[in-house]
Amino acid sequence: MPSFDVVSELDLQEVRNAIDQTAREVANRFDFKGTESTVELGDGIVTMESTTEDRLSALLVVLEEKMIRRKVSLKTLIWGQVEQAARGHVRKTSQLKAGINSDDARKINKLIKDLNLKGIQSQYQGNQVRVSGKKRDTLQEVINTLKEADLDLPLQFTNFRD
Repeated sequence: MPSFDVVSELDLQEVRNAIDQTAREVANRFDFKGTESTVELGDGIVTMESTTEDRLSALLVVLEEKMIRRKVSLKTLIWGQVEQAARGHVRKTSQLKAGINSDDARKINKLIKDLNLKGIQSQYQGNQVRVSGKKRDTLQEVINTLKEADLDLPLQFTNFRD
């Protein structure tokens, strides 16, 4: 019986590369001179700091460009509020989101069930959702539907077996 897995994985090395490229560009760009703008990757947390909110939003644009260029989905970033930091600076932090939790798995299962495709089954297993069916074409229809769905997490489709 054909099947595939729906996962939400994060390539931490690509995120690290995007943050390093952003830090290098900020250090060299004229409009960031003297703003003491920094971007750092901690333990699953991206921290950005600058002197003003305008520079912080410009720093965010640069980071998003670098992440898109490295094919890291922006849905993996869960941004917090802008907060005041030391020396009159402002700071913004983001959690990195990876994996499918049980609530997201329920949404995915509901989307699949709402398709009313014959012979399609889905079940939540750890950090992934396994989808199996009788025909390959119906599985590909499920994949296309999940790609078009507006979920708050990046999805990858792995382990496709006939």
